[in-house]
Amino acid sequence: MAAEPSLEYDHNFCFPVPSALENERILLTPFIPEVHAVPFVAQAIRFPKVYDGLPVGPYQDVEEFVGELIVGMFQKDPGMVLFAIYDKTKPADTDTYPAGVGALAGVIGYVSTKPTQLQTEIGCVVIFPPFQRTHVTSNAVGLLLHYALDVPLANVETGASSSPLALRRVVWVANNNNKASIRCAERLGFKLEGILRWDRVLPFEKKSRGMSNGIDPRAGDPCPEGIGRDTALLALCWDEWESGGRDKVDALMIRVA
Repeated sequence: MAAEPSLEYDHNFCFPVPSALENERILLTPFIPEVHAVPFVAQAIRFPKVYDGLPVGPYQDVEEFVGELIVGMFQKDPGMVLFAIYDKTKPADTDTYPAGVGALAGVIGYVSTKPTQLQTEIGCVVIFPPFQRTHVTSNAVGLLLHYALDVPLANVETGASSSPLALRRVVWVANNNNKASIRCAERLGFKLEGILRWDRVLPFEKKSRGMSNGIDPRAGDPCPEGIGRDTALLALCWDEWESGGRDKVDALMIRVA
């Protein structure tokens, strides 16, 4: 009988990492490479377009995925932590661990977290196609919003294993060409604050996936092979959360798809 994977992992996050964020539909559990990398990459290989909105990927190799994204980006940066998403309404795949919690639906995380500024960003949102346009995205984002924006006394039914952070601001950024991501954020109560032009340099292969701002770099650009990205910046702040934002998100979380 194979040994169970180790659950010990240093996430190197600037805030306490809850062992679980969950409700009756969704479980978010901290992404541990030994536990989650193999089943995630196996699923993502079937759906390479899930990487279109990310600056990295797609990956064919587990070691490359862990080395570049999990260790090289998330564990290296105290402002980032990644969670595996399980859909508890679906039967678990045979290779899913931990057993019996549901089907692996994707990943989601906090990025660009700034403790002194009391803000974070929800990012690296990867939902596998069979779980898109269902309850998965709204519940996964909703659980992260509750943990980020609730004050401790309000943490009654959020399914958090740690006290919420009571932050002031949660950001959502998306490639300005990714209208689906922008609409998703707005539906969850995020407000568009502006467009950051030429915000990022992306690998050339992302151009064929519609991620370019459509303008070629000028002659003499130090990175002519890197395409330009314009970024939509959205945010949901504590005062909006307290004045109806929480109720709006909760209504979306309990809706029947």
